[in-house]
Amino acid sequence: MRPTARTLLAACHPGPTAVVTVVATGLALSVGLPPRSILLVAATILANQLSIGWSNDAIDAARDREVGRLDKPVARDAIAARTLLGWAIAAGVVAVGLSLLLGPAAAVAHALLLGAGWTYNLGLKRTVAATACYAIGFGALPSVVTLASEPPAVAAPWATAAGALLGIAAHFANVTPDRDDDRRHRMRAIPHRLAPRASIALAILALAIASALGIYGAAAAGPIGLISAIGAGTALACVVAAAILLVRAPQSRWLFRIVMLSAVSAVVTLVGAGTLGG
Repeated sequence: MRPTARTLLAACHPGPTAVVTVVATGLALSVGLPPRSILLVAATILANQLSIGWSNDAIDAARDREVGRLDKPVARDAIAARTLLGWAIAAGVVAVGLSLLLGPAAAVAHALLLGAGWTYNLGLKRTVAATACYAIGFGALPSVVTLASEPPAVAAPWATAAGALLGIAAHFANVTPDRDDDRRHRMRAIPHRLAPRASIALAILALAIASALGIYGAAAAGPIGLISAIGAGTALACVVAAAILLVRAPQSRWLFRIVMLSAVSAVVTLVGAGTLGG
């Protein structure tokens, strides 16, 4: 069966794929990359996220069928797992090729992001190392951009830490709603070992620190302008909204969406300040 574009779109985790691509593009704008490099960053990260998303669904096909995840095309046999895995590999090859056009150093940082996603999907998601996959992958994302600049430079420590913490928050927020089903399938990452409220509390802590680091980075570049203030205010509102969910609905899927919005807000803050530097 030939997969349709709609099937492939549904299988790529379209929300996170779009958000991470927008975040990377915003970071490229914030450091003033030329238009060609901005487009390359966007295309590289889009292919990267397609590869990670498709491989996730292909590898988890049997489990998703068993638990009735009919929102996933592979679980309802709209596409074969082997076919989807082929698309994932092809997208990964494209992502690596595009990253090389950004320069060897940027390609290495991109390899960390891609490798973290694939190793998570291939089995580390079942272990305590799952959180490290998110931290390493998203911690490397700012450096993909700064290493594509002239001269190439690793992103400032605060930017790397903010990316890593947003990754950790996303991991905890994403796992918690499916915690019970995952535990039945021997998933033993950190969020699976904790009570839901403890996981969400840690996600909120990571989110709050990441937001503070983004505001610090923008403030260090100069006076906070209107765009940066809007981004910072939205990021802080996300922290408050997450805290409300902790009390009222600790296993709500809305927390993951709040983390994604917070990531975009952080980028708006940085675009307004024009910085990822130290």
